[in-house]
Amino acid sequence: MPFIERPFCEVLGTPFAHDPGDGMVSGEAIAHPPVFDRLRSVALHDGVARDLVHDLKYRDRGDLAPMMAGWMARAAATELAQADGIVPVPLHRTRLFRRMFNQSAELGRHLAALSDIDFMPQVLVRRKRTEQQVGLTANARALNVRGAFIVPKERQDMVFGRRLILIDDVYTTGATVSAATTALKKAGATDVTVLTFARAVSGPI
Repeated sequence: MPFIERPFCEVLGTPFAHDPGDGMVSGEAIAHPPVFDRLRSVALHDGVARDLVHDLKYRDRGDLAPMMAGWMARAAATELAQADGIVPVPLHRTRLFRRMFNQSAELGRHLAALSDIDFMPQVLVRRKRTEQQVGLTANARALNVRGAFIVPKERQDMVFGRRLILIDDVYTTGATVSAATTALKKAGATDVTVLTFARAVSGPI
């Protein structure tokens, strides 16, 4: 499996082809700073890692979630040690009804148990039914999920002043986790680390 190991960009977690020194940030992160504070992922979205994501998401292989969460705990050990809560990217209720489970919530639930950190699936709500992101351009993805998430007023005290880990299965363009992070920060989260099992990387690394 193509694990992501250091050296990588401290913000976007993008692997470097050579070691530029501690604390280095990629040109992409400088030119286009994300709304989240940092991204950490276990592996590149290829080969075995892609198969695991697809098996969990589309083939009802919930038994894979504990193993995958264990790798995620290793990939973000430093960030988890400082976190106050784990928040999965939610599905819209209609999609959740059809799929019967949320793969991000399954990963987050097992990660919370491994890390002894509060699991907070109720704080973030997907209020807009969006199209599937697969097959959309980067701009279309961003438009698709703009304003899709909200922290309900009665749950904002669970977010305010907290350092949070936002969980998703795959990072592609960042549109979904960026929209989710915007909602969390609007509710007062002080720090958001995005943690995914896999991530896509375009071009050479």
